Amino acid sequence: MNKSHEVEYCNLDLRFDRRLIRNFIKHLIQEGYSLYWNETDHLFIVSIRTGRKLVKLKFQRVGERFKIVGNYVLKDEKLAELMEKMIGDTRGHAVVKRFKDRQILIENIMFGEIIRMVEITGVEHKILFQREPVVTGEEIMHAMKSKRIEERIPVLRLEVDYELASLLDAIRKGDHEEAEAIKQRLEELRQEMLMMEL
Repeated sequence: MNKSHEVEYCNLDLRFDRRLIRNFIKHLIQEGYSLYWNETDHLFIVSIRTGRKLVKLKFQRVGERFKIVGNYVLKDEKLAELMEKMIGDTRGHAVVKRFKDRQILIENIMFGEIIRMVEITGVEHKILFQREPVVTGEEIMHAMKSKRIEERIPVLRLEVDYELASLLDAIRKGDHEEAEAIKQRLEELRQEMLMMEL
């Protein structure tokens, strides 16, 4: 009886401060995990023992903040829950692949929310959910009446600048997959900016 359950986290783009890493470590200790961590000038590494396996989460220093780097395969359900809480708390981006028996469920997460969910069984490929990017007239009117636009535009500009810097890094490293993911995020930010300017 095959009851394998594993989750793979790819294209992670989570940014946070040291406080969130401390909270993550605190939750791991409360859940009973055996772990240790070390820090260099460039990396903060948390090593977590899950059964016989050691999972090393790497957090790269970006100025005063951190960014999680690498792809991770987790077979521990509780650890996967904590990882997903971190994606939600940071309003991060990720591609999450859930392998169960002979089925793969792929979730595209953007700003901490699932925007697309695809199920693959054998050669069958079925889209279970896809968030529509279309913004209704009612949503535009609501946004115009609120102060959200005035508050969001400076943040949007910073996000665009950050993504452009990340794109330059990805191009310099020759990481085409990361560059494409960043281009997609830039396009979404551009669409949001166009909506703000209406």
